[in-house]
Parts: sequence; C-alpha cells; structure tokens
Amino acid sequence: MSADRSKQPIVHFVGSIPLPDAETVFRTLSSATGKHLARIPDGETGVRKTWIRFLQDVLAENPAVELAADVPPLKFIQWDGKVLREIPRLRVKPGAKVGPAGFKTGYADMAIESWGLFERMQKAGAIPAHVRFQISIPTPIAPTYNNMVASDRPAILPPLTQHFIGEVERIAKALPNDQIAIQWDVCQEVLAWEDYYEPGPVDFRTETLEVLAKVGDAVPAAIDLGYHLCYGSPADEHMVQPKDAGIMVEMTNAIAARVKRPIQFFHLPVPKPRTDDAYFAPLAKLKLGPGTEIYLGLIHHNDAAGDATRLAAARRHTRVDGVATECGMARGDPARLPSLLAAHVHAVEATA
Repeated sequence: MSADRSKQPIVHFVGSIPLPDAETVFRTLSSATGKHLARIPDGETGVRKTWIRFLQDVLAENPAVELAADVPPLKFIQWDGKVLREIPRLRVKPGAKVGPAGFKTGYADMAIESWGLFERMQKAGAIPAHVRFQISIPTPIAPTYNNMVASDRPAILPPLTQHFIGEVERIAKALPNDQIAIQWDVCQEVLAWEDYYEPGPVDFRTETLEVLAKVGDAVPAAIDLGYHLCYGSPADEHMVQPKDAGIMVEMTNAIAARVKRPIQFFHLPVPKPRTDDAYFAPLAKLKLGPGTEIYLGLIHHNDAAGDATRLAAARRHTRVDGVATECGMARGDPARLPSLLAAHVHAVEATA
C-alpha cells in the first residue's frame, strides 16, 4: 500500500459516464482528473448505458430459455417505494440444458474495441501513460436475480458464470494484461443480502459468494482486479438505503477471504446524508489482503462541504485510498458532470 494514497486519494470512476462515446469519455476524464487517475473506463456508452437491461434480451434469446408468462413480473422498487419498472421473468424450458455458448453478451468484443481507442489515445498523450484501461463487468448474478424465476437460478448460474469467465479469458488473451483492470460490479448480491429478492433453492449468501470468488479467480494475476459494491441506481438513487456499511464490510471480507489471487481494490458507496460516524464505524472491521485499496463513493453533486465531512468521518474508521461517486453517473443529469469531475479533484487535492 502506498502511503501517498491515504494522504491524497486517487480518483476512481465506477464505469458509466453521461457522454456520447468512449473517445469523449477518455478525453474528458483525462483532461479533468488525469493526474489523479489510476484507471479509466470507457464510460459504458451505447447498449450498456442502462447497465444490464439489455441482458434481458440476451437471456431470452438463449434457446433453452423462455418467458415465464404465468409468473408475475419483478417489481423493481426504489427505496422510496417508487416502482421504476416491472421486469418480465424468464425460466429454463422444461427438459432443456443451458450451455455457456448460448449467451452472447458482447462484453469481450466491447472491451477489445474500446482498448484499441484507449491505446491510440494513450500513445498520442491524451491519456496519461500510467493509467490502466478499466473494464467494468456485471457479475452473472445480476441478470440471473433480476430476470430469472428464483427456482431456476441454479440451472442458469453455472453456464452463465462460465460464459462471463470465457469473456474474461478472451479479454486477457487479446489485451496486454499489465495495462488493464477488470472491475466486477456487485449490485444484486448486495440487494439480496438486504432481503430484496425472493429466496431461491440455494441460500443467497452461499450462491453469491461462490460466484464472486469464481469470477475473481478467473482474472489473470497481471490484470488489476476490483469489486464495486452498490445498492443500484437505475434512477440515480439507491434501491435500498443502507443502515450503515456493515453488510458491505461483511461481503468485502468474505470475498477477500475466498479469492485466491490479489485484489487491488474495493469500491463502497456512501449516501449523501451520511456524514455520521455510525455509518462508517463498520469499516474498522475490514480485513483486506496486503495491497488491497479502499475507494469510497462519497462524492456528491454540489456538496463540497459534505464531501469533505464524509471523507473525514470515513478516515476516523479506515484509510481511504480513492474517492468516487456512489455508482456510475450515466443515469444522472449529464449537466452535472463537469461539476462532479471538479468535485473529485477538489476532494483529493484538499487532503494533500
């Protein structure tokens, strides 16, 4: 762990950015925050702007999967009771066998395409030479818990996990491992630990941790590995408001204990109203491997004083190696982006 990180944290971007294309994302983030970056994502533009909504069609197009027309849709309910959307449920066809080859998510193709642009821009000096290309990918739990009937999770998760591991293998084979990072986006798992989803045949703690460890160990050692934990933000607000950081600390410790290879970072969100020690106190119980950094999503729009207060409160309980927003920014107001980028820089430079 670099001592300088705790004195002056880096700027971390979770993934999605409200800009039209990857080139604009790379150029904008590098210009605004470049010297404070360790990694930079492509902004998850295009089909990934709404994160995993397109995976509903990916699952439905698998020849072994069908619409569960007799099952009520999942009501995706925000913390305040607002129903954001109703998600049709899918199931495995009776007698059908699901295989990893039946899924076409496109994550490897999108990463390889973005890398080509990243490499050209970095060589031209538009992206700082020390910065890695960050590839943010949802875990296979995410579409499974959102889209499949609970009883069919054990049938879909193993082949879908193998598909995602196959995407990582393709990325690792095509791109220079020492210049990239893979961040697994852990959202539905956190919501499950908050009892958001209906129970399935397998205890959700057992099920999610097995997958999180498996996909982590699938990332080759030369690639930076990170986990972003969150409470969802389809309308730029949490699906559940956490009581404190306790569940995320429990999950982080469990992941760190199970993954055999080094983990470079974890990102945990901090709600805007939480400047109190009670929220951050569980962070003192983090049990991380040597070299694993903690990034906190405590940067909020137009709240410099709050950002500083949240950072100070967090530091009373743990070191803070990076600052970020709670989740991706693409679902928020694009007009806020310049001030949010400036807020990241202000927060890290004010701590120097």
